[in-house]
Amino acid sequence: MEKTLSELAVLLDGKIIGDANVIISGVNSLDEAKSGDISFFANPKYGEKLVITKASAILVRPGTESTDKNLLVVQDPYVAFGKLLEHFYGQQRPKAGIHPLSFIGENALVSPEASIYPHVYVGPRTRIAKDVILYPGVVIDCDVTIGEGSVLYPNVTVYRGCIIGKRVTIHGGVVIGGDGFGFAMPGQENRKIPQIGIVQIDDDVEIGANTTIDRATLGRTWIQRGVKIDNLVQIAHNVVISVNSIIVAQVGISGRTKIGESVMIAGQAGLVGHLNIGDHAMIAAKAGIHKDIPGGQICAGYPQQPHREWLRTAATLPKLPEMRSKITALNGRVEALEKIIKEKEGEKANT
Repeated sequence: MEKTLSELAVLLDGKIIGDANVIISGVNSLDEAKSGDISFFANPKYGEKLVITKASAILVRPGTESTDKNLLVVQDPYVAFGKLLEHFYGQQRPKAGIHPLSFIGENALVSPEASIYPHVYVGPRTRIAKDVILYPGVVIDCDVTIGEGSVLYPNVTVYRGCIIGKRVTIHGGVVIGGDGFGFAMPGQENRKIPQIGIVQIDDDVEIGANTTIDRATLGRTWIQRGVKIDNLVQIAHNVVISVNSIIVAQVGISGRTKIGESVMIAGQAGLVGHLNIGDHAMIAAKAGIHKDIPGGQICAGYPQQPHREWLRTAATLPKLPEMRSKITALNGRVEALEKIIKEKEGEKANT
């Protein structure tokens, strides 16, 4: 594909500084770009790369200046960069149809406009809408619903009764609807409590590879519209993650915790069960969250603290050996002074 910079300006609603007729045939980073590529510049600390890049054009914010580069000025270069990647390299949809090496269960309804690859299993009474893509090795249990335009990559497993909305992307190895971890008399009989709820995933959710989302004990585990979940995340039974939240890799969320809207949880954070995390809260990497977080608050550390307090705590940690030495020396001086005082008191008593 080849486009002039002026054509891309129309696509991105941008303003050109430089040659509007330069031909763009690819998208690349500032480091790797070559003639014919367009790149993006969003962080001022990489200003030297703007000077030396070989890109034919660069996406920049308003106010960015360059004397010898073709610039396409947009409000958010990174968002525009994403649009260009879709434009130049967008996924080609496979041919619709059900491959003869797939298995479709009794009374399952599969749209003729869906694409079902070889070695896919679709259970009884399951409903697959149009433009759904099921890659090889996908297993869909009975009574599942998958909405229009959703894509399930290889070896995804969706257990019975779960609901997947429209335009959901689920990457390889994800398990949706495995049993929640529920046992009576833990550490003694470990008697299993049946998990009879479901998982509901709303529209425009994306779930990273090898993530697991447990079915509810009763009711539903609910991932709401626009949520983005990274790889290797564990979401337990009856968790609710509200609209547009972001969950980064290796996060663990225990049962019945409710995550508010537009919450951001960084990598390797762990949350105990039955918590309420307020809208727009942020949780730093490796944080251990054991109590509710009000909306808008930033928390960090293990156990959790407000972020500013945690920064002071973290800044203190490297100084602990020096502080310990000083405290030990002060204790020695205090003991010496106490000994002198006792000796003088003894001398006075004798006189």
